[in-house]
Amino acid sequence: MNSCKTLFRGSFSSSPFAPLRNPNSSIPFVSLRAFSSLSVLHPNPCIGTARCTVHGAAALSLESFTENSPRELPVSVKELLTTSRDDTSSMMKMERRCSLSQGEGDHRGSWFPYEDRFKCGDVHLSSREVLEAVSPHMMEERSDRFRRVVENRSFSVCLVVEGLSDIGNISAAFRSADALGIQSVHVVSIDSSKRYRNNRHVSMGAEKWLDIELWDTPKECFQVLKSRGYRIATTHLGMDTVSIYDMDWSCPTAIVVGNEGSGISEEALKLSDLHCSIPMNGMVDSFNVSVAAGILMHHAVCDRSTRLGSHGDLSEEEKEILMAEFSLRHSRSSLCIASEFAKRKHQQHSTSF
Repeated sequence: MNSCKTLFRGSFSSSPFAPLRNPNSSIPFVSLRAFSSLSVLHPNPCIGTARCTVHGAAALSLESFTENSPRELPVSVKELLTTSRDDTSSMMKMERRCSLSQGEGDHRGSWFPYEDRFKCGDVHLSSREVLEAVSPHMMEERSDRFRRVVENRSFSVCLVVEGLSDIGNISAAFRSADALGIQSVHVVSIDSSKRYRNNRHVSMGAEKWLDIELWDTPKECFQVLKSRGYRIATTHLGMDTVSIYDMDWSCPTAIVVGNEGSGISEEALKLSDLHCSIPMNGMVDSFNVSVAAGILMHHAVCDRSTRLGSHGDLSEEEKEILMAEFSLRHSRSSLCIASEFAKRKHQQHSTSF
């Protein structure tokens, strides 16, 4: 009887992705299912290091969408973090930059990763064109949700999880980051040979909307983060640690949490700019790592809100680009619609000459 207690309830009318309004459209909606998309950044020509950006997604399946169609990809956080990077190279959305340009970010001192370009074959769409193409086919409630989320998003604080052995802790950290408006998350040294259980129910699908980058070593991760203007704050108990309550979180900061048992690696400690800790008043001297990550991120957001007036700090142009990125991640249908829009744009441009 217990197997009968869990029901799936839903309808196309309540789905966040509305049917296409154009009755002559050649893009059919066939079935509703989930899939994950991952996008990889190849070795960085600017600094000579490799990195990988991962995004998950839930989508309306398009059985007939074959041209430039993304491959089927894993749906669990476990598979998302242990899939070969080379297998996901075709999953880029808005184009990304290598590193912070000289003098860039002076208005708030932080990094924004996206270019205002989405490549569809030989055609490039701006974020405004992506939204023009996709928004009419999306429920207004979904678009409003995107706008509210983007308003409170920031890249000025990012989370780094190093060498965690329990994928459930990573999933919980992802969920906290998304809920608090922290867009950028980094994962260092995941051992793909370990067996993890699926913890998508822990993350609640937060990985779908985050920018998740994978690294092999703290050195390559910290090198890129420093090139983007971040200071590296590792959590550590020691004589030289600073209380998180004494830190100025308006400065772009990468928060690093370590392995559940051994904590931060010696390499990460040596390469970091400062060590910080959460004051403890009980008999035990540490929190669960996902709890600690949540406390750190929550305090950083609160401190930034007090000092700056709000945690969200994107410019209007950056908000529009992130809106376009979210719209493209929203479903596989979004990518198809944007591709069709790009084709029409190319045809109109060709006929005008």
